[in-house]
Amino acid sequence: MPTYRYLHLDVFTDSPFEGNQLAVFPEPQGLTADAMQTIAREMNFSESTFVFPPQKGGDIWMRIFTPGAELPMAGHPTIGTTFALAGLGTIACGRQQFVFELGVGPTPVSLEWDQAGLSFAWMTQGLPTFGGEVRDASALAAALGVAAADLIAGLPGQVISCGLPFFFVPLASRTAVDAVAIDRKALGACYRAAGIDNLPVFIFTPDSGLPRRSAPGGDGAEAGGRGETVYSRMLAPDFGISEDPATGGASGPLGCYLLRHGLVTAAQARQMVSLQGVAMKRPSRIHISIDSNNGEVSRVRVGGRSVLVGRGELNV
Repeated sequence: MPTYRYLHLDVFTDSPFEGNQLAVFPEPQGLTADAMQTIAREMNFSESTFVFPPQKGGDIWMRIFTPGAELPMAGHPTIGTTFALAGLGTIACGRQQFVFELGVGPTPVSLEWDQAGLSFAWMTQGLPTFGGEVRDASALAAALGVAAADLIAGLPGQVISCGLPFFFVPLASRTAVDAVAIDRKALGACYRAAGIDNLPVFIFTPDSGLPRRSAPGGDGAEAGGRGETVYSRMLAPDFGISEDPATGGASGPLGCYLLRHGLVTAAQARQMVSLQGVAMKRPSRIHISIDSNNGEVSRVRVGGRSVLVGRGELNV
């Protein structure tokens, strides 16, 4: 029975047992797509990655699977796999650029190092495409299980993609974000009325006025106390993910939403942080940098750290 080793990382955090879990299979040769999907379902993390030799001029070819489907790109698997490959020596210490071949095409990652090794990675995502909007506040609020007053007046729910589309909804407070419980039938009706496909829902708030939450570890730090720009959640039951503690693929589009709708200035958009996963007790800090010229987005980057927390073997 073939044995495949994997690395277990926590991504978008520098502390074990926080962030988003990832399984990286660095030597998956011989596995079929069906087998990789079965493994991802067995691992039951938000995503698992499988690293193959390059095919189209990049440094490696990577396939990404949720428990329910293969994805053309995703952020936390790209950042986490970068740290895994650096730890294995596949990415040489000190190297500043690395290119992943993903389903959306070549995806560059910039690397920052310190004496201990790789310290930070930035993923460049595609330029945004802005899709359909939902402006029926009453119907949208009902679909999310909140009051219409919990939505930020004048701002739509909107589809945005930097490689993978998500439906973004801004809310007025962290209390409202934490209270969201999706009525899938009602949300589907909102989507159909707006001509929108069924998509993962990304909810967020720029509110920072609630009492801070104590961070794990007892070091006095506070989740929500380190200058984050937004507090967020991502719900994707149709992808086999009831809730995701960190969603890098949605964070680039999130930054584009914030800039497009005036929730941040162009200068602020170059240095943002999304705090996600707090309610799941897996706080994640996702760094976002959006460059723009005269209101038009010119570069989208998402970055963060990762921690290796385990190794294992799987008999297939």
